[in-house]
Amino acid sequence: MTEEKIYLYPVWVRLWHLFNAILCLTLIITGISMQFSNPKFPLIAFNVSVSIHNIVGILLCLNYLIFFLGNLGTRNGRYYKLIFPGLFSRLMAQFRYYTRGLFKGEPAPYPINSERKFNPLQQLTYVGSMYILVPVIMVTGWALMYPEVIPSRFLWTSGLHLTDLFHILAAFMVSLFMFIHVYFCTIGKTPFSNFKGMINGYHETH
Repeated sequence: MTEEKIYLYPVWVRLWHLFNAILCLTLIITGISMQFSNPKFPLIAFNVSVSIHNIVGILLCLNYLIFFLGNLGTRNGRYYKLIFPGLFSRLMAQFRYYTRGLFKGEPAPYPINSERKFNPLQQLTYVGSMYILVPVIMVTGWALMYPEVIPSRFLWTSGLHLTDLFHILAAFMVSLFMFIHVYFCTIGKTPFSNFKGMINGYHETH
């Protein structure tokens, strides 16, 4: 069987993906350093972590704007459009494949092609991460940079603490998504073929 390659990742997507990964990892490291700061043995000095975190957070917002506008103005946006009729059954079929079929050598129920870059589970998690969690992180992050805009009391608690809680929870979920994302990237034609696709733009089919 001849090897087939599909050009799925244009240059702008690959560059955005690279910068997004670098910025997110920097935010995770500085965020953890701020969250568990020890004045005697800091991972990174607290004031340095805050400065880096704020600057990188602003850069992430600009990078996200590129992603959002790119999806509006190019064909890449169609991959993020959820089709709700039959969604649950498609999700369950993909879940069964990941938990059972993959280990039995069964074919993927929704293989990648030029019209479908994500399987149903990938699409749902990507939409949830990029269109819900990341905006929550950005909005709460800007609010924490300018705490005077946060109501002092909200839902019978401190508005500042609630904003910080939403920021940390959303950031934790995106961090978890990133690690799971890296693992699932190893499930390809070879363990490194999907990573290579982010260099040359081509997805190698099984």
